[in-house]
Amino acid sequence: MGKIPSLAEAQELLEKYNQEEFHLRHGQIVSGVMGYFAQEYDPERVEFWKVVGLLHDLDFEKYPEEHCIKAQELMREEDIDEQIIHAVVSHAYPSVSVAPELFMEKILYAVDELTGLIGAVAIMRPSKSVMDLELKSMKKKFKTLNFAAGCSREVIQAGADMLGWSLDDLISRTILAMRSLNPEMGL
Repeated sequence: MGKIPSLAEAQELLEKYNQEEFHLRHGQIVSGVMGYFAQEYDPERVEFWKVVGLLHDLDFEKYPEEHCIKAQELMREEDIDEQIIHAVVSHAYPSVSVAPELFMEKILYAVDELTGLIGAVAIMRPSKSVMDLELKSMKKKFKTLNFAAGCSREVIQAGADMLGWSLDDLISRTILAMRSLNPEMGL
């Protein structure tokens, strides 16, 4: 059994393999959203959920073609706990054969792409913020497939389905999670 890094250690590891502000910020946003959901569903393990969120794209900047394959290798070299490795790898399902099994893994799967889409919608608003972003605006942009085309609507819908939530519920709850990060993340 490997180690479960602290948030500070996870941030150091993320910065070891990622230098671009976009990737660092995305990791921090997903970490914060994971922490928000953990407070409701697993309050004893909030930091664990946040660490998973922070490390979920550990390998993406340097190894985009081996995303979540290389992450396993990098984390095993650091003696990271297998629970974290499984959670990180499963968010890339079905590109990798490891499916999300635990509720926490399903949350990660569902919110990874969605936080990107919400962020893209928010910066198009006059406020440039999630603070006044409503579900109606999100749904309109969700249906506009050429808007933030890199954010897979299929993955977001599959994540909602895995959780047994409606798409509206997933979007609304993720907006609230992102609002909880403001002003810390400037969202």
